[in-house]
Formats: sequence, C-alpha cells, structure tokens
Amino acid sequence: MKKLSYCFAVISLVVLQACSDSNSPPANFNNPGKQQQRTSVETVTAETKSISDQIKSFGNIKAEEIVNITPQVSNRITHIYADLGDTVRQGDVLAKIYDTPFRDQFEQAKSQLEQSRSAYVRDSLQFNRQKKLYEQELISSSEFDEAHATFQNSKAQYESSRANLTQSRENLNNTEITSPVYGVVLSKEVSVGDVAATGQTAFEIANLTGYQTRIYLPAEEWRKVKVGQQVNFRLSNESDISGRGRVSRISPRLDPTTGLGEVVISLTEKSSLIAQGVLVESTINVETHENAVVVPRSTLVENVQTFIEPESNSIQLQRSYSVFLVEGDSLALQRELELGIEQGDQVEILEGIEAGDEVVITGQRSLGDSTKVRIANQQNFNEPSRIPIENSAPDSTAQSADLESDE
Repeated sequence: MKKLSYCFAVISLVVLQACSDSNSPPANFNNPGKQQQRTSVETVTAETKSISDQIKSFGNIKAEEIVNITPQVSNRITHIYADLGDTVRQGDVLAKIYDTPFRDQFEQAKSQLEQSRSAYVRDSLQFNRQKKLYEQELISSSEFDEAHATFQNSKAQYESSRANLTQSRENLNNTEITSPVYGVVLSKEVSVGDVAATGQTAFEIANLTGYQTRIYLPAEEWRKVKVGQQVNFRLSNESDISGRGRVSRISPRLDPTTGLGEVVISLTEKSSLIAQGVLVESTINVETHENAVVVPRSTLVENVQTFIEPESNSIQLQRSYSVFLVEGDSLALQRELELGIEQGDQVEILEGIEAGDEVVITGQRSLGDSTKVRIANQQNFNEPSRIPIENSAPDSTAQSADLESDE
C-alpha cells in the first residue's frame, strides 16, 4: 500500500512538471517573424525654382539733393509766401525782405554811373586831342601825361560805378528769397518780422528730381554690393513691394568707428506710399540662380565638429549638413549635402539630392541611415463627424423613449 502511494506521488510530480514546461517558452526562444517598428515622418518634395542671395537693411527715403537757402542781404522780412510741404518751382518767391534801402542804393548807383560816364566821355575826347597835338609837337610831354592820367582816372571811376550798379541791382533782387530748384519745402526757419541774416538758413528745399536712401552694411555684406544691382523697397508695415531702385554709389571705405560701409540706392520706381522720411527695408539682390534645387531649411540635419587649428592653437568649428530621403515610401537614406544660396527659409542644394526627391521634414532628428519609416498622410486622419446641438436633442429624446419602452 505504501508502494502504491509512493508511485502515485511520483507520477503526479512528473505530470505537473510536464505541464509547467509546456506553458513556458524556451529560454532561447526567438521570434523571427516579428517586424521592426517603423518611425512616422513627414516629407516634402525637392523642387526647382529661382533663388537669390539677398542683403537686407533699413533706411529712410530722402531727396537726391537738399538745398539750404540763405538770405544774401540782411533786413526785416515783410512777407512769407511758402510754408512747410509746399511744392515750389525754380524762381518762385519764398519770402520778401524790406527793400527800400536797397532800392535807394540802386538809384544812387545809377546816378553815379551816369556822372562817371559823362566824365569818362569828356576826358576821353580831351585825351585824343592832346595826343594829336603831342604828335605834332605842339604841346609838351608833361601836358600830354597830365591828360593821359586824367583819362585813366575817369575810366577807372566809370568801371567802379558800373560794378557798384551791378552790386546794388543784385542786392535789390536778393530782397526776394527765391527757390533755385523745383522741389518741396522741408523746413521754414523764418517768420514775418524776423531779421534775415546772411549765412543763416531760411528754407530747406528737397529737389524732386529723384529720391534715394542710404544704408550701412557690415564689411562682409558691403564687399558683395556692386553698382547697378537691383533693389526692392518695402515699407516696414507692408508686405508688398512699394518701390524699386538700383545701387548708385558705394563708399570706398568703412567707417572707422562703426566698421560699416555706406551704400547709396537711387529709386527708379515708387508707389504713392513712398514719401520723404519714410522708413523702408531695402533688399539688394546680389546673385540669382535660376532652376536651382531648393528645399526648406528645416529639412537639414546639422553636424558640428570641433578641432584645434595647429597654427593658431585655437578651437575651430566645422559644420556639415545632410538630409534624409525616403525611398520606396519605407526606407530613409541619409545624404550629405553641399549648400548654395540661402533665401529666407529656402536653401539651394548644389550636390546630394535632385529635384523630385522626397525629403523628410518632420521626424528626421530620430532617424539613422537606412531606418524604416512610415510617411504620415494627412488624409488618413479624418475628423469625427460633428452633430449640431439642435439635431442631437431629438435623438436623445428618442433614445430615452426607447429605454422607457424596453423597461
């Protein structure tokens, strides 16, 4: 009986051990059919288009020439004929200076000129008679010399009177302050009753023959600018182009204090938004490449390496860029790039990819070369249908009625 019980216990232990072994997998179990998990990414297509190397800077619109008008005579101002913002033509009177003293001087100069002319004519005739008598040896040399000296003195007096008349006429004309150019009045520094002083600016006139702006660039950008390059202007609060121009002059040196180079841009086209003093953004097109392979900058993966420069014993940075291409909608392949022109968020690719390649733009930071990927498609994510509130109430009532009927 004891042997039978012992055999039954041994058999039960073996059966339990066999059941335990059949439920647990082997220690070295490997599931070859299990697939690698794919990384979800988004892509863009590399395309060909025009791209430009651009330099941007801000400056104020000014007239090509600003003329400072100063009075040529000094006296009290009696009338003002032009004010700020007025458009004036060449020769228009801007202000009037009290002219009575200058008119009297002019009349006096005219009288002196008539007297001098009479004396000059008289002494000239006397000198010619004395010269003939002297040639006939009828008068002495001293008498001839005296007649010649009198003639020369009368001639000098006559020339002086002519110059005095010219000056007095000019002074009288200058009692009217006139505009020497066609332009607009930028400033008025005098008023009626003020004493106009010579050398003191009375008006500023902006010549309306052209507009320009001056910008100041760092050395690296200043070296790229050339005379004749095209420029687009945009107001700081506008998105559209407000004017166009060309680089007309470039300073041959950098400012020793700021290290900036001056560039003068002349406007060739302008809209009604362009006015004196307005702040504009100038965009200079340094170089343009047509049919370039272009991708967004956000697709680039930047790799920065540091190394020590032996000659200077300094740490230098070396940057390289790559992107991930999707091949067959399932495999991401890394490609090293050679970059060209950058414009905004667009980058020209000289080598590494071609137009039409699908480039990863989202999720590339977690990828490696030959990583399996799945392209996320916006069409696969459908928004749930929305039921208006007014349409949902009857359904709720019907459901309640059904529940009550079921009960």
